[in-house]
Amino acid sequence: MRLRRRLLTPALLLLLCGCGPRYSDIPTFSADRRLLQLVVETPAGTNHEQRYNPTTDAFEPRRLAGLAAVVEFLPAPGNLGFIPGTSPPDAAQGQPLPALLLAESQPTGTVLEVLPIALLTLDIDGLLRPVVVTVPARPSQRILPQATDWASLQRTHPAVRPFLDLWFRNCAPQHAHRRLERRKKLPAN
Repeated sequence: MRLRRRLLTPALLLLLCGCGPRYSDIPTFSADRRLLQLVVETPAGTNHEQRYNPTTDAFEPRRLAGLAAVVEFLPAPGNLGFIPGTSPPDAAQGQPLPALLLAESQPTGTVLEVLPIALLTLDIDGLLRPVVVTVPARPSQRILPQATDWASLQRTHPAVRPFLDLWFRNCAPQHAHRRLERRKKLPAN
């Protein structure tokens, strides 16, 4: 009986620890407040990009030629991640809409309610790729408290747009940042 209890307790703990969220199953909008959600892949302030792998349900370093990719420029200006439950029509199967969260650094795997404020369009090898620019929905999590839409961000922090332009142009030279534009809605899934 004692041996059974000793084996059962660690097995139960392992089972409970493995019951985290499956990020590919998280809905686009939160259930209670119906706000857009974002999953953080790469925390703000790091040069080591992480990507979510839905097959393994794990966050893994982005790889180039078999090596972990490192951004050879300034660290990420915000948390890079994705909007769960989205996939642009021209994206690879299972590739959700990428997003940038203008907030303090959040750990990889954090799920936050956010407000979309702009759509950044990157030209990657001739293909236009959208990136949703967001701020936290909770005012206590905002580092730019007055920025709740693109107009207020431009009015209160006019240097953000040229800074993001500079960062995306230099974080990966093959990615040419084309424009930042304001959108009222996210592209339809």
